[in-house]
Amino acid sequence: MNRLRVSILQTDIAWENKQDNLRRLREKLETLRGAAEIVVLPETFSTGFSMNTDKLAEPVTGDTITTLRQWASEYRIAIAGSYISCEENSVSSEDNPLSREYPAYYNRAFFLTPEGEAYFYDKRHLFRMGNETEHFTAGNRRTVIPYRGWNILLLVCYDLRFPVWSRNVNNGYDLLIYVANWPVPRRKVWDVLLQARALENISYVCGVNRVGKDGNRFPYDGGSAIYSYKGELMAQVPDNEEGTATVPLELSALQAFRNKFPAWKDADSFTIVSDNSSR
Repeated sequence: MNRLRVSILQTDIAWENKQDNLRRLREKLETLRGAAEIVVLPETFSTGFSMNTDKLAEPVTGDTITTLRQWASEYRIAIAGSYISCEENSVSSEDNPLSREYPAYYNRAFFLTPEGEAYFYDKRHLFRMGNETEHFTAGNRRTVIPYRGWNILLLVCYDLRFPVWSRNVNNGYDLLIYVANWPVPRRKVWDVLLQARALENISYVCGVNRVGKDGNRFPYDGGSAIYSYKGELMAQVPDNEEGTATVPLELSALQAFRNKFPAWKDADSFTIVSDNSSR
């Protein structure tokens, strides 16, 4: 598919209230039926950016992802965002050779298709200033998602600050998506880096942020936007408002520009070393 219609969904988030957030999401999906191929939600859309992992975390087989997979099928639209996830991990030691189970928590991004496919990415760069490093396990693998002829890279919030992790190698992706809870005091960084990622990676870039205040009284004013591979602003939701914006992206235009201006051929090579051994 050459044309891909992407809808960005900028919302407030009811603090730690999954059912209310899911209810409100369904109402919004009703209005987007037939209007887009992808809808992108903010980070931790169902709970807010909470560190209450013991109470809020779910496995991928839990109600949140199960419900979203049903809606992706029902509304014939791919849904992207993130939620608080958990997995049971086995560990053992010399003192206790018998394995025991303990939960590992992840800020897990998802991309769920109408055809029933599910892709997941665990946030690599945990926001230590918000104590995320104390409550979550960092991921160490990027996931490039094949969808309707496009390649899509899905990252989360603080990942935006780290250009090496976002780097497009040999045009490995065509659309870069960031889902976020990015607060007002650092809004300028969000705006500048979204555009920069589009320019340096010769890729469409989509960033979705929330509005309102969270349970810690941190304010968010949005700035959800889509940029072209030339850094042009293609769509934006007004600040401090819940709303959606939808724009068609053209793969052939992107490929033509990459052929005309092949800066990607001169990119520096590098190796990323991941360490996921600590929480």
